[in-house]
Amino acid sequence: MAPVRVGIVGLSANGGWAATAHVPALAAVEGYEIRALSGSTAESARVAGEKYGVPLTFGDAGELARHPEVDLVVVAVKVPEHRALIEPALAAGKQVLSEWPLGVSLAETEALAEAAKGVRTAVGLQGRSAPALRYLRDLIKDGYVGRVLSTSLIASGANWGPSVRAGRGYQLHPEGGATMLTIPFAHTVDALDMVLGGFTELSATMATVRPRVRDEVTGESVPMTAPDQIAVTGVLAGGAVASLHLRGGTSPATDFHWEINGTEGTLVVNAADPLFWIAKLTLRGSRTGSLEKLTVPARYELPQLAGRSAEPSYNVAHAYARHLKGDLPDFAHAVRVHRVLDAVQRSAGAGTRIHPDAE
Repeated sequence: MAPVRVGIVGLSANGGWAATAHVPALAAVEGYEIRALSGSTAESARVAGEKYGVPLTFGDAGELARHPEVDLVVVAVKVPEHRALIEPALAAGKQVLSEWPLGVSLAETEALAEAAKGVRTAVGLQGRSAPALRYLRDLIKDGYVGRVLSTSLIASGANWGPSVRAGRGYQLHPEGGATMLTIPFAHTVDALDMVLGGFTELSATMATVRPRVRDEVTGESVPMTAPDQIAVTGVLAGGAVASLHLRGGTSPATDFHWEINGTEGTLVVNAADPLFWIAKLTLRGSRTGSLEKLTVPARYELPQLAGRSAEPSYNVAHAYARHLKGDLPDFAHAVRVHRVLDAVQRSAGAGTRIHPDAE
């Protein structure tokens, strides 16, 4: 079969997520060819094209989307720019893979999903492609812990701590669409849904405990209005009780710890980095009283990526492999995740229990 010809929006010669993760991921998966890229200007795109060996370069994402040698448009830029870059690709009828979050709000995400009807789409919720989490899902399905009684997860949000890095100021405010709620919490609740099922009811508490943080470039104190503490409890579709707590910044104790308890055993997931959806994961389990490390079977992993689970491109590459099979969450799925985030916000704002599916 002919390879899928990819055009990347946001691939820069100066690095960034597209260069760090998408380029090596596409190189690792047979069936793709990076044919085009677009940058903020035609010149920056040309320089990037020379660096990465990409033949077609554009200073306009619409031109890239309309080019006949592009089959799949990958959007890997800041979320406030997504809609303006995705809509031309949808209008051209091209496949679109957008990094998460899809939109800056539920309304914008719904608008993009509506515009995408009839077009093949995908979003970058890489946790669903992580070999360790797919194995975890199957262990639960196969009865490793028996009936799931409860699950508890505590994690760090990485950003939204005592300081903000260069270029991340837009993440300090909800209007930018890239907060601890919409990024790490969204990845967390989506992984929870994949493994155990989603919330049928929830109660949330959110707070901005650090209303001012330090700008790492200028050293100045700047305001932060996005929540840096998110705690959610509730009941999952299977009846289990769930507790999630995300905290801004990092912790030397528990940057990511997920425990699943059942009638017959326990499973534990730990990550080497708060960004668990692109980090190396460790699984442990017990059916006898003591936890033992569990090895992910080789069938869950691409052979060419064996031993590379600590690389940022690892889960992204597995996502691209699944995309070839039509097995990635699409824009309609993104709407469902955003509706859970909306339920969390409404619950925290009103101090009431919410039933997300009934809203």
